Amino acid sequence: MPHEVRGVVARYEGGPVSVETILVPDPGPGEALVQVQACGVCHTDLHYRQGVIGDDFPFLLGHEAAGVIEAVGEGVTDVAAGDFVILNWRAVCGDCRACRRGEPWYCFDTHNARQQMTLVGEGTALSPALGIGAFAEKTLVAAGQCTKVPRVRPEAAGLLGCGVMAGLGAALNTAAVTRGQSVAVIGCGGVGDAAIAGARLAGAGRIIAVDIDDRKLALAETFGATHTVNSRTTDPVAAVRGLTGGVGADVVIDAVGRPETYLQAFHARDLAGVVVLVGVPAPDAKVELPLLDVFGRGGSLKSSWYGDCLPSRDFPMLVDLYQQGRLDLDAFVTETIALDEVENAFEKMHSGEVLRSVVVF
Repeated sequence: MPHEVRGVVARYEGGPVSVETILVPDPGPGEALVQVQACGVCHTDLHYRQGVIGDDFPFLLGHEAAGVIEAVGEGVTDVAAGDFVILNWRAVCGDCRACRRGEPWYCFDTHNARQQMTLVGEGTALSPALGIGAFAEKTLVAAGQCTKVPRVRPEAAGLLGCGVMAGLGAALNTAAVTRGQSVAVIGCGGVGDAAIAGARLAGAGRIIAVDIDDRKLALAETFGATHTVNSRTTDPVAAVRGLTGGVGADVVIDAVGRPETYLQAFHARDLAGVVVLVGVPAPDAKVELPLLDVFGRGGSLKSSWYGDCLPSRDFPMLVDLYQQGRLDLDAFVTETIALDEVENAFEKMHSGEVLRSVVVF
């Protein structure tokens, strides 16, 4: 029987969200019904509400979540009812050209649930954010979007479903930071602080946090930054070079995704260094670089998709580090809120008051 639950819906571009009653089908073949326990409020959800990502309104928001599987459909064997899972938005297909060449973290044909969730009384189909739609008491996803992990605090575990994984993966997977390297991170929100935490896990020697807000810089130090630079008052390129013997950092991670921060990252790296773009740019953002500089500086310019993570590999490993006390996921949870407080949480996130507001059910 279909399930009537409450969920946060964005009905039209730029409008406030509302808590609506939605209808969630029982799982069909390859699908899983998940009772959501916690879901973080991510910038991506705000982008959906603003119409930046698409125009398939109404959207069922929320995607950075953890919960318990209530039921699975035919053919599902990797997870079962009662499993505690983190939801992911890259359920790999196993058969595309990236998967066949042994790089499933780049999967070009990821799966979502086939059935649609709808608005009760209207029958209007909802577009779930990133194929998940977890600002709801229950949601329907492809079974491959569920990664089983040990049962831990869901408010913390769910953050691995998007922002924290993006930052950790930018350092650990995309940049492949190694022991003793110097790392600069531009932008110290949730993703940037996760990149700092990832650099510390990898054993980086000097970790430089760059931001325009002293509050954020102070918090970045708690995640492992050894030095901080306020780029509102100081030239960040000169500062990073000054902190690295005049040569620049081995790795520079841009967690903002604006043309000016990307140029700072490019010029703040050492020769043959690595630039990683993990902040999501606006659709019309452009950057201009002298091609000779691109050639002459060597190294690599990379973008990081979801931290280049493979959920089945990375989520259990990171939860294990959390259980060992080596990765403080709890520190990313600024506040826990109710479902009807999401709109207010967007405002707090936009003003930089929080790392993460997390909806708990």
